Amino acid sequence: MNRTGSLYVTGNSLFHRLDGAVKLVLFMAWTVMTYMFLDLRVFVPMLIVGIVLLVTAGIPFKRMAFLFWLMIIFTVLNSIFIVLITPTFATRLTGTDTPVIPLGYNTINSETLFYVLTLSAKYLTLLPMTILCIFTTQPSAFAASLNRIGVPYKIAYAVSIALRYIPDLTEEFRGTLNSMQARGMGISKEDGSILQRIRNLAAVVVPVLQSALHRIDSVTNAMELRGFGTQKRRTWYSGKDMEPLDWTFVVLGVVLLAAGIWLKVKMLRGFWYPFS
Repeated sequence: MNRTGSLYVTGNSLFHRLDGAVKLVLFMAWTVMTYMFLDLRVFVPMLIVGIVLLVTAGIPFKRMAFLFWLMIIFTVLNSIFIVLITPTFATRLTGTDTPVIPLGYNTINSETLFYVLTLSAKYLTLLPMTILCIFTTQPSAFAASLNRIGVPYKIAYAVSIALRYIPDLTEEFRGTLNSMQARGMGISKEDGSILQRIRNLAAVVVPVLQSALHRIDSVTNAMELRGFGTQKRRTWYSGKDMEPLDWTFVVLGVVLLAAGIWLKVKMLRGFWYPFS
């Protein structure tokens, strides 16, 4: 966590210089583009572009390691469940069945393996853009940008507070967990049965949630004392005007989305399987 108490990582990369609202537009266009398709020919170039942008942003891996490994674990588990539960699922998409791996109760076919590969690429394509938007945007600047594009300032400020306090709660959870482990209440395999570990984890989560509620109450009281919400408008210390670079990327996001819609309607309508 940096000294601002947020996930923001200081830098001067292209994404760091973009306005928060522009990043939101790009993220929405990127997400819609990703979910429109089920085609590896689309996901591979998008993933490469996302990785290049992520590398150029200069975000330390240890700062984004949690999100990275969380997405990897989710993708792997999702793929395993699909293959084991519906080993011939992709047959209904391609109309072909090429058995590869016998399971006893069924046989995994190559169509489903390729489908799992495509689906994994789909999920991973979202990861670089998500990390970029989270770690290259100051919460206050993002809230100001949201308010400027029409989002009520109360909602924008709530988003800003959430982004600021996520690292604090994470740090508090780690500290509470370390103190519990020092007292012999761990959550690893060596610390007892699954039920016992769940109880130990609950003993960590409950005080952290109570602390979060106390923080919310304190922030609410402080904001009420300062008259927050009494005016229809408010000013922002970190607000700034849109620059030519920002407008360029807004146009780029719109063009990307339009190109995606055209490809979906005209060319890449369904699941792409190259061996059918």
